[in-house]
Amino acid sequence: MPAEHIHTYDVIVIGAGPVGENVADRTTAAGLSTVIVESELAGGECSYWACEPSKALLRPVLARADVAHVPGLDPVVEGPLDVEAVLAHRDRMSAHWKDDGQVEWIRSVGIDLLRGHGRLAGEREVSVETPDGDTVRLRARHAVAVCTGSRAALPPLPGIEELRPWTSREATSAQQPPGRLVIVGGGVVGVEMATAWQGLGSRVTLLAREDGLLPRMEPFAGESVTERLREAGADIRFGASVVEAKRADDEGGKGGGEVRVWLSDGAGITADEILFATGRAPRSEDIGLDTVGLEPGDWLAVDDSLTVTAVPGNWLYAVGDVNRRALLTHQGKYQARVAGSVIAARARGERLDTGRWAPHSSTADVEAVPSVVFADPVVASVGLTVREAERVGRTVEVVDYEIGHLAGAVQYRPDYRGRARILIDRDRQVVVGATFVGPGVEELLYSATVAITGEVPVERLWHAVPAFPTISEVWLRLLETRRDS
Repeated sequence: MPAEHIHTYDVIVIGAGPVGENVADRTTAAGLSTVIVESELAGGECSYWACEPSKALLRPVLARADVAHVPGLDPVVEGPLDVEAVLAHRDRMSAHWKDDGQVEWIRSVGIDLLRGHGRLAGEREVSVETPDGDTVRLRARHAVAVCTGSRAALPPLPGIEELRPWTSREATSAQQPPGRLVIVGGGVVGVEMATAWQGLGSRVTLLAREDGLLPRMEPFAGESVTERLREAGADIRFGASVVEAKRADDEGGKGGGEVRVWLSDGAGITADEILFATGRAPRSEDIGLDTVGLEPGDWLAVDDSLTVTAVPGNWLYAVGDVNRRALLTHQGKYQARVAGSVIAARARGERLDTGRWAPHSSTADVEAVPSVVFADPVVASVGLTVREAERVGRTVEVVDYEIGHLAGAVQYRPDYRGRARILIDRDRQVVVGATFVGPGVEELLYSATVAITGEVPVERLWHAVPAFPTISEVWLRLLETRRDS
């Protein structure tokens, strides 16, 4: 592409992660010419440094935990995991950090891909700095979609640059387990990486500022994960904050040695690596937001059509993590499907139907966000927690059941430990929240999401018959517990 020429497309997408790919797929399918601009690997964070590699590390750890308790199989899993084989599987799942397959798919569906760093350059315009130093100018007839995602947010700790800590990227792509690993943060990333690396042979110390793990979920979820992590040998400390951390010089004097950590309670810890899992920040600091009147580095506020509210003209969209509505890959892809339909409808001159059930409204971001923590035990949740229901003034009935009482659970693991909770809106008599804790409960989540999204009356749920013996029978037991209470 010659630098002096402006290339015009119907739609420009900045970011070729799963969100950007889905936006582009929808707009291309609607007959709109679309280009994706990507500065790193096509496929994005999820494919190479998050969802795919983290689950590849976790699956062997969780499978061994299950098999170790199945009669007749437990001797099979004595001894450590084959770390080399696990990491090789992780590398395959991450496509060895090469995006050939993703690029092939993008081009196969008729989307153009432009390598380089894309920045907004005014209304409907994007400037791209290519790897060879050229500048390519793009103009959109209808829409620009910012799908740049988020990055790990590091705390303002003095000397953190010299510390060279791990973020989620290093934690999921490391080529060998660290002997001693300190993890700062008790949320999803901290818990999953503690589970993975403890299972692969590291000695993990997990530091959480709060009084429990997974603070945004029901308390019993974090309590169950804490119990199992400690049984596995992890050192978990609550109310702990890092006040100072330094990395010693290695033998070559290059600062590659062990890490010394000092905590707010005066305690000290020595480790080989330190992972900060302390939140996310938008990747929006260098994408030209100032050229359209927005603040660089900010989250981008959008309405339910994923249109950026602060920019007039209905041409700028922010989809996925960068809008902060729900920082989950599946939610970003859901938003992308909505945004794609909105862009196509507006391009055709149609008036948007933005009602609650319309394809042009991203309502699931506030009503039914499913989330899974792949720890031991697995935690799966959707909708409200008790704390959230109280915060928004929703009167709910709380129903709990011990999953380990089910025949299907005992078949899964004789010593099955798990718990289910549903929240029922007292006024509308529909489920508005569900949390499941235990091995295999991630497969219960979609049924709960359907029940909440579809506003299925509780009395109607009696006619959704679960198969025996499966863990899904917990739905029947929850209804029976409510009836008998």
